[in-house]
Amino acid sequence: MVTEPPSQAQVLVASNRGPVSYTLRDDGALEAKRGGGGLVSGLSAIGQDADAVWVCAALGDGDREAVRRTGGRLDTGDTGGQRVRMLGIAPEVYADAYNGVANSALWFVHHLLYQNPLEPSFGPEFRARWASYETYNRAFAEALADEAADGAAVLVQDYHLALVPGMLRALRPDLRIGHFSHTPWAPVDYFRLLPDDIARQLLRGILGADRAAFLTHRWANAFTACCTELLGGTGNTAIGVHGLGADGDFLRERAHRPDVDERIVTLRGQIGRTSAGEERKTIVRVDRTELSKNIVRGLLAYRLLLTDRPEWRERVVHVAFAYPSRQDLAVYREYTAEVQRVADGINAEFGTEGWVPVVLHVQDDFARSLGAYRLADVALVNPIRDGMNLVAKEIPLVSERGCVLVLSREAGAYEELGEDALVVNPYDISATATALHEALTMPAAERAERAKRLAAAATALPPKQWFLDQLTALRA
Repeated sequence: MVTEPPSQAQVLVASNRGPVSYTLRDDGALEAKRGGGGLVSGLSAIGQDADAVWVCAALGDGDREAVRRTGGRLDTGDTGGQRVRMLGIAPEVYADAYNGVANSALWFVHHLLYQNPLEPSFGPEFRARWASYETYNRAFAEALADEAADGAAVLVQDYHLALVPGMLRALRPDLRIGHFSHTPWAPVDYFRLLPDDIARQLLRGILGADRAAFLTHRWANAFTACCTELLGGTGNTAIGVHGLGADGDFLRERAHRPDVDERIVTLRGQIGRTSAGEERKTIVRVDRTELSKNIVRGLLAYRLLLTDRPEWRERVVHVAFAYPSRQDLAVYREYTAEVQRVADGINAEFGTEGWVPVVLHVQDDFARSLGAYRLADVALVNPIRDGMNLVAKEIPLVSERGCVLVLSREAGAYEELGEDALVVNPYDISATATALHEALTMPAAERAERAKRLAAAATALPPKQWFLDQLTALRA
């Protein structure tokens, strides 16, 4: 493993999760696993350049052991040739910052998830966790300052690191600093649920950047409105919009590998055929069990479809993948259990010997997800609120059936895909059930034309170009 500090970097990326994670095996060896997702794909656009480095946090015991053995500068073989600086932040500080603030407060604010009669309540315990959030952000700022060459470009990612730009600006005023928000941004009145001093600190933290960027104009405008209301404006910080798209070439190739073909055989067996031997229609959703994804209301809309339009009974199957997320938080465990309860209730109410109305999977399996994409007649993407939602872009891209997209107007993807989707209010299960019926009965020619336009919009800004566009704008 690398032990001597390499030369300072001209391009730096900072995010909570990095491109590699480690597991400590029983024999004491560390096993590396490469990460995925849009950010990892995007960073690959700069190649395996010695002038680039990724700064991230150690997330578990394996990561922390890797940091202990290497000082945090990781083996380039493990990291796919990318230079990575992993930070061994104390576990209790990390837990407070990540779960206590980022995921239990900032995420809830930006996704409008609080049950206001009871929450939030920001008292001394939250203030203690906030101090950890500051410590966590400061660790990133100091590492970036240490790793960056004179005048380097630094791209800081997401709500976990909202204070980093301001902290880094104080340490290294020579740097070009950008911050990108992958979540929505709360409207002013909701953002002001946060304590006033903390709300202003968050805004000033991001405004320490030369450029603050968002996935849609709606989120950018909300941020600007918060700055205007609480600080009097955005100062010298430029505001940008970059709508992350799907990696079409990768998805199309990956969706036709043998393991996906195997999953399709299994899925077809679970979906089955009607008593007349006809293929059943499929409504597909693929989500984490995030509170914001609105899985339960999606299931309730499907139940209403079966109730109000009995002609669909035994002719349609809802393939719902709800992969557990943040199960260390009780509210997420409870939500995951509710998803299972509602799905079981639908199957008990409507199921027959030859038809299971809801095929629910909770074990993460990317190949199976891609198999479902290929089989989708309808994609249901109905989040309460979502920064973008790449699934809305991926399913129409991969579907072999001219997939119709039923899309929440509260998803960031609505800004790009709304014209060719059937758009719904995510709280209105009656309207969502109607949209599902409309999607299932849409004429083939219209389905195909809509799907073609959706696929084109979905791939307009693939991850590599998304990253390079931000880098170019930052350096301008």
